Amino acid sequence: MMALQGMSLHPLRNRLRRLCAFALGGGAILSATPSPVRAQTDEIQVYTGEVNKPGQFSVTLHNNYAVIGRREPEFPGAVVPEHSLNGVPEFAYGVTDWFEVGAYLPLYSVTRDGRFLLDGGKLRALFAVPDAAERSFFYGVNFELSYNARHWATSRYAAEVRPIVGWRFGQVDVILNPIVDFPFDGIGALAFTPAERVAYNFSKTWAIAAEHYQDYGRFAHFERANQQDQTVFAVVDYSGEAADVEFGIGHGFTAASDDLILKLILSRSF
Repeated sequence: MMALQGMSLHPLRNRLRRLCAFALGGGAILSATPSPVRAQTDEIQVYTGEVNKPGQFSVTLHNNYAVIGRREPEFPGAVVPEHSLNGVPEFAYGVTDWFEVGAYLPLYSVTRDGRFLLDGGKLRALFAVPDAAERSFFYGVNFELSYNARHWATSRYAAEVRPIVGWRFGQVDVILNPIVDFPFDGIGALAFTPAERVAYNFSKTWAIAAEHYQDYGRFAHFERANQQDQTVFAVVDYSGEAADVEFGIGHGFTAASDDLILKLILSRSF
């Protein structure tokens, strides 16, 4: 076990609260920037604050497929969303009971005409209150740094700050991820892309959930309502000894969303 011996949780809680407050308050200091930043999606997931145990390693495969999607690229040279498959393997390691590191390598796409493209890679660091799965209130924050191919995003380098706040009411989970995307194009390029999840846990093995993903655009100037991504997923989760499985069917409600998108997440710990 690599847990820190004799360490009080009070300093950790204070640090996490300050990190979440910083992430949530970041939009208050933004200024304008010339153009919006657009990117596609490799990972469709609401973070729950759970981390690998100290010394535990996990592999997660993320995939999503636009069955009925937008037929125009989000920016010149980008992949057309309809009939494209996007995905990435995620590797994660538990450092302590409140800290996990991870890497997404490689991000990839299979286009509607069968081309296989490499889209980039990401590194992340997740801090969360210990034993989040057993708590009635839990919180954390995830930091992410990405390198993007030109066809994947308009910014070569970008970061993400993802606060995690959740409540558990018996068998019901309510989790918020008020995400801030930070393309390295100036502070005015910061964008608000929150996600939420409400889940009902039938048992420790099975759960169903509704998840809502949004992209409002830059804080400096939110997109018009019909140009904001607003997508809702119906999700089924299975947690087994061999692997964890999450399957979802999503529908977008605006012109900037895909009409029908499927997601599949497979995860195994070692």
